Amino acid sequence: MIPAHVPAAVQAPVPAVEVLSVEKTYPNGTQALLPVDLRIEEGEFVTLLGPSGCGKSTLLKMVAGLLEPTDGRLHLWRKPVDQLEASGKKMAFVFQSPTLMPWASVQANVRLPLDLAGMPKAQANAQVEEALALVGLPKFAGDLPRSLSGGMQMRVSIARGLVTQPDLLLMDEPFGALDEITRHKLDAELLDLWRKKKLTVIFVTHSIHEAVFLSTRVVMMAARPGRVVEEFRIDEPYPRTPDFLVSPQFSRHAKQLQDSLLRASQSTEEVQT
Repeated sequence: MIPAHVPAAVQAPVPAVEVLSVEKTYPNGTQALLPVDLRIEEGEFVTLLGPSGCGKSTLLKMVAGLLEPTDGRLHLWRKPVDQLEASGKKMAFVFQSPTLMPWASVQANVRLPLDLAGMPKAQANAQVEEALALVGLPKFAGDLPRSLSGGMQMRVSIARGLVTQPDLLLMDEPFGALDEITRHKLDAELLDLWRKKKLTVIFVTHSIHEAVFLSTRVVMMAARPGRVVEEFRIDEPYPRTPDFLVSPQFSRHAKQLQDSLLRASQSTEEVQT
């Protein structure tokens, strides 16, 4: 018998994502990704940053199960990607463009994942209403996508990801095509959603400023072949307001990432030559 004064062993938290020596080589012989090891804890906001061609989107799509790794293993809550439901967890993916059905209403676009899952319409519409409220579009449920601005269309895409009530949200450079003001606004709204819904987020971007503003941790990658070269913790409190963007702390983190990105780009050039 264990004495009463001896504390029970504390169980280590189960990581949300484990990337275990995962690599990707395409049939034409192109090695897109060298073996990558990465652990993401539940509730983290991790950004993948690096020059074009470094495998950020490839890695994200393998986490999502949209691409098969050539070697290695991917676990979500200690389960293989294709067995995620057995863990009681859910995942959603937000692409670079909104990829909305132009003939369908905002409500129908957001409801699509629930329709495909066979959820009763009344229950699905209730979840759609909640998701649209989260992204600030409750009054636009009956509109067609063409009547919305680019930023609003991206909000619809995010609502479609949130409507399944995911635990893990994967985002592949979702705001890259938007103007700077809209992008900053959506970045701030995304952080509010992340904190409110207690999500785990993996976010792909080319923007150093976006990476610093959003992330708890930034993973720097280099290209040809793609690989992880450095990691940085952004140990700054939330909520992060616009004032953070002009603070000395922000500048210090941005400089670290700028120097790292330069090293990663030089590494890529050396491989090419």
